[in-house]
Parts: sequence; structure tokens; C-alpha cells
Amino acid sequence: MPVGKYYEGIGRRKSAVARVRLFAGGGAFTVNERPVQEYFPLTGQVNKVMRPLVTTQNEQRFAVSVQVRGGGLNGQSDAVALGLARALLAADVNFKSPLRRAGLLTRDAREKERKKPGLKKARKAKQYTKR
Repeated sequence: MPVGKYYEGIGRRKSAVARVRLFAGGGAFTVNERPVQEYFPLTGQVNKVMRPLVTTQNEQRFAVSVQVRGGGLNGQSDAVALGLARALLAADVNFKSPLRRAGLLTRDAREKERKKPGLKKARKAKQYTKR
């Protein structure tokens, strides 16, 4: 894990929370102290996580360290992407317009709806029988 001055961003999605820290130098990218390709096995998840860096053309400028907990891998990858975008914004305000245009600064507030009493799931009811 890199040491020294860093920029921090918090990202959330569903029940996942990611704390992203950007350090100056090298392109190392670790998630929970594991390489990003090892932590997120699917290429689409890795691409989603890397999108803020690719959009701002900073793949090699920063070393990224992420602590993520809660939720599943898809929610975690979205949380990491949002946290990374916010950390990049803290590093340089000029990144705001390309990140905003790519839709990377908007928090996806959708959460799982609670189960209601008398139903099988949040909205699914027992099948109605007429006879």
C-alpha cells in the first residue's frame, strides 16, 4: 500500500461502500490489498472500475488503493467507480466536465425494496385462485 499524501473519495451503490485513495505515481491498482484483476474476475467489472481513469487519461498517473465492503461484486464495482471519480475530482477540478459527461459523478440511489408482510417478496403476492 502506497504512503504519503493522497486524495480520497467515497462511493456507494446498493449496500456496497468503497473508500478510494489516489496516490501520486505508478499505475498500481489494488482492491482490498489484491490486484484489481484478481478481485474483480469479470472483464466488464474491471472496465467499469477503470472508466474514470480512462475518461480522464490518468491510467499511469495515480496509484489507487481501495477498501470496499458490503454487497456483491457488481455493486462493489459501481461503488469503486463512483469513489474513484470523486477522488479524481478532489485531485483536479478540471476533470469535472469529462466525468460528468460520462455520467460517472451521479450516485445510483436504487436499493433493494423491503419485503412487505403478507407477500412473498417486496411486491410478489400469492397467486390468486378464483375457484
